[in-house]
Amino acid sequence: MIKTSYIFALFALTMLCSCDSARIYEENKSITDGIWNVNNVISFEVEITDSVAPVNLYLNVRNAGMYQFENLFMFITTTFPNGKLHEDTVECILADQSGWLGDGLGDIFDNQILFRRRVVFPLTGAYVFSFEQAHRFGDEPYIENLPFIVDVGLRIEYSK
Repeated sequence: MIKTSYIFALFALTMLCSCDSARIYEENKSITDGIWNVNNVISFEVEITDSVAPVNLYLNVRNAGMYQFENLFMFITTTFPNGKLHEDTVECILADQSGWLGDGLGDIFDNQILFRRRVVFPLTGAYVFSFEQAHRFGDEPYIENLPFIVDVGLRIEYSK
C-alpha cells in the first residue's frame, strides 16, 4: 500500500511539473544569507533557439516579510549573442497598502513580475541576463547590503 501511494504521488508530481508547456526557461538563484550586496551581479545564461515566436519575460522575486520596502529596484543588462548590450532599470512592486503581493508561505513571499511582453528575440544563441540590485532610500546612494531578498530569478515563456 505504501509503495502504491508513493508511486502515485511521484506520478502526480511529475504531471504537475510537466504541465507548464508555455515555459521556455525558468531559474531562480538564492541570495547568500538573504542580503543582496550592490556588487553581487546575478546572471542567467539562456540558449534561445526561436527568433520568431513572441515571448514574455518575468522577474521572480522572493522576499521575507521583514523586507522594509514596498518595492525593489534592479538594473538588468541583456547581453545578446553578438555582444550587443541592452540596459534597463526596473521597479518591482512587492507590496501595496493592503500588504505583501504575490504568493506567501509563512513569512516568505513569491512574486512573478512581468518585465517584457511579446518580445521577439532577434538572434538565436546564448543571451545573458544580469541582475543588479539598485535600491536607494530617499536621496541616499544605493543601499550596499539590501536585506531580506531571498531569491531572484528569470522566467521566459511563450506569449499567448
